[in-house]
Amino acid sequence: MALKLGLTLYSLGQRRDAGQESARPPRPAGRLALLHAPDVASARGLREIARRLIADDGVHVLFTCQDLLPTMDGAIFQPPPSDTPAEVRAFLDHWRPEIAIFSDGELRPALIQAATADRIPLLMGDARNPRLPREREGWFPGLIRGALAPFRWIGALDDAAARTFRRAGAPPAVVSATGRLEEPSAALPCNEAERSTLATVMATRPVWFAANLPDAEEEAVLSAHRAVLQHAHRLLLIVLPATSDRGDALSARAEAEGWAVAHRAQDQEPEAETELFIVDSPAEIGLWYRLAPVTFLGGSLSGTGAQRDPMEAAALGSAILHGPRAGAYGSAFGRLGAARAARAVSSSTDLAEALGDLLSPDRTARLAQAAWTVASDGAEATETLLARIRSLMDRGS
Repeated sequence: MALKLGLTLYSLGQRRDAGQESARPPRPAGRLALLHAPDVASARGLREIARRLIADDGVHVLFTCQDLLPTMDGAIFQPPPSDTPAEVRAFLDHWRPEIAIFSDGELRPALIQAATADRIPLLMGDARNPRLPREREGWFPGLIRGALAPFRWIGALDDAAARTFRRAGAPPAVVSATGRLEEPSAALPCNEAERSTLATVMATRPVWFAANLPDAEEEAVLSAHRAVLQHAHRLLLIVLPATSDRGDALSARAEAEGWAVAHRAQDQEPEAETELFIVDSPAEIGLWYRLAPVTFLGGSLSGTGAQRDPMEAAALGSAILHGPRAGAYGSAFGRLGAARAARAVSSSTDLAEALGDLLSPDRTARLAQAAWTVASDGAEATETLLARIRSLMDRGS
């Protein structure tokens, strides 16, 4: 009775998202899994689940999220339906998923009730804290307990999260503390011949890389480089400007200030006397992560936020320096910080001190190893969830 009352009160507060129904593309033929994440951060683990289902099992994936997500071959991206009985009924009638996997802990009670009525198995990964959608938070009698009851399996982030789900009403036997889901590999490609050639040119020089450096941070980075050069005379800075048209202007500025500059767009290489190597193509960023033992993430110091995912550098063994502005990557920076796998700085002076400290190879290696461990975490949890998905889909239950 409490659940029925709670769901009724909850549904009365929902508003229909006008025009959402007509935006749905045709359902592809064949098997289809529904994956739902409330936001970009919580979608990261599910993206690897989606990739594996598509590549290994030939299953179509419908990915729903309130935020705009990067595209993925073989996946369909849609906003979730408004969580009312009529909307979710139309949604499920259109897509007819065989299974539904939720992330983070967001519960959509109307969707869960309708999926249960259709005998669609429900699973959850990266389970942090059970809650209603952010626009519908509130207290509704028995609603969260009732929404958790149909789940066949819930993979919690840790023991504390597992206890939270059990206290909220999830059947104790279906909750396991499996840890975080693996994220799609952030290891960017590079041309191995180019890497080998440039590694020979740079020889044993200490190198650091400023990735996607905005105009506003050029002075801070150049000042830090100048300070460290006083005691590391062979230090080389590689700079990828935040915009592709900034290379020429930065090169002219640096030369006017007396820097020894090489510009890749001009077919120049970082010779022994080069202090600043300007590169222009974001497509080559995997090359620079591999060549530079230390990376500063542009935009994080005085810009609008980091312009690159820190897991890219972490996956390729480059130790990470960053400012206080995480941008869209707050969750990733939080994980790196908790593991002491990145160094935070707040000024050009801090940046110079941290860079000078990381010129010690053993300190750089420790930071890079810790970051790599964070970037590669979660394989076991992912395999566990995939095994559950495949078992349920194979049984057709």
